[in-house]
Amino acid sequence: MHEDFERCVRAVQAKDGRFDGWFFTAVLTTRIYCRASCPVVPPKPENMTFYPSAAAAQEAGFRACKRCRPDASPGSPQWNERADLVARAMRLIADGVVDTEGVSGLAARLGYSVRQVERHVRAELGAGPLSLARAQRAQTARLLIETTGLSMIDVALAAGFGSVRTFNDTVREVFALSPTELRARVHTAPATAPGTLNLRLPYRKPLFPDNLFGHLVATGVPGVEEWRDGAYRRTLRLPHGPAVVALKPEDGHIGCRLTLSDLRDLSTAISRCRRLLDLDADPVAVDEALAADRLLGPLVAAAPGRRVPRTVDGDEFAVRAVLGQQVSTAAARTHAARLVLAHGEPVDDPDGGLTHVFPDALALAEIDPESLAMPQSRKRTLLGLVAELNDGGLDLGAGSDWQRARERLHALPGFGPWTVESIAMRSLGDPDAFLPTDLGVKVAAKGLGLGPAAFAAHAERWRPWRAYAVQHLWATGDHPINRLPAA
Repeated sequence: MHEDFERCVRAVQAKDGRFDGWFFTAVLTTRIYCRASCPVVPPKPENMTFYPSAAAAQEAGFRACKRCRPDASPGSPQWNERADLVARAMRLIADGVVDTEGVSGLAARLGYSVRQVERHVRAELGAGPLSLARAQRAQTARLLIETTGLSMIDVALAAGFGSVRTFNDTVREVFALSPTELRARVHTAPATAPGTLNLRLPYRKPLFPDNLFGHLVATGVPGVEEWRDGAYRRTLRLPHGPAVVALKPEDGHIGCRLTLSDLRDLSTAISRCRRLLDLDADPVAVDEALAADRLLGPLVAAAPGRRVPRTVDGDEFAVRAVLGQQVSTAAARTHAARLVLAHGEPVDDPDGGLTHVFPDALALAEIDPESLAMPQSRKRTLLGLVAELNDGGLDLGAGSDWQRARERLHALPGFGPWTVESIAMRSLGDPDAFLPTDLGVKVAAKGLGLGPAAFAAHAERWRPWRAYAVQHLWATGDHPINRLPAA
């Protein structure tokens, strides 16, 4: 979009927040870059130029605006809508892969050479993977500077900088302030326990939180997830240790309270929480497409801004999807809770009732099949999935190839369309994943006057947003997944 000059100028002059993250406005006279909705008086069009990413603007020598904080704007919805190389790379960069494994590790995960990844990413984003990761480190550093009392040395290390000098230079270059000056702008930092941060996760309006949080809570695994004091809380498995997060819907943002074992995991934790709640979606584009349908139109008008509840761990949800085959929600939660108690990693949660991190595939490889209270066929399905995850042939992470993952899942015993598409929707994040065989979806379709054959044909009109259409169809039923839990 950044190449459509006239459209970008109109968005900036209208201060249209829908385009935050789609492009960044750089002002040639001040050498500052902003988000589209920056509250200052818009510059003259002849003084504007546009970049596809904050990293590209920084690489061109522009500094982040102190008013609108463009580095903290919602991410481009393209990276969650697409499954091509650049979109997969951007999801992995947000997940911290470049910081932990380097560009070579990123390329290896994508199955391409470093040169190919560099070329494709730079062509579309205006900056290479290292610059994009650097911009993310700068944003992490600012959060730590403004929300904690950590020493600047600790902030530099936690944000992923290799040296304090690099940290100081980057902060000055990106924000036109030294780290000390940046902290001095914050009058009072909230008092929190060590390792705990209170953050705001922005999103594009509108957002309808009922099904988003209702689904997560209604299907939550005891000990891993809970609803407490108006917030959805859960444990996270992160590269440097476990964490606990509390997410609360607020006006214009999601309140996020993170308790980390290691502050180096901050940017990864934020990325996974945003992915869980689908916060980088473009609800206006989704709603406009679905509202044009005569059957879905009234449902969209009644609840604009529905998101698709996703997951913080693709492997975890795949295991839970198998446990939920042909059983009730309550039974699926019971099966999952037993696995957690037997194989999960214990955590300390003084603020609530969370007890474990959901076991990873390596821990689940130690399962005794006789300890599973389920039919033999489902035991084989679960053990087959765990073996495939441990062999490395099945990637359900942020940078996965959606089509390849579907093919690998279909090849496993016991994996039918419902299980595969559920995983595609929640683990892979495919916005077009569809569940025509789901009981709730079939009941909703019948209520709309569509028989099985007519439904399949009609649903083609909802591409590429069928995962969002499913949320609207589920909402026609009376189920806790459709309601925001009581505070």
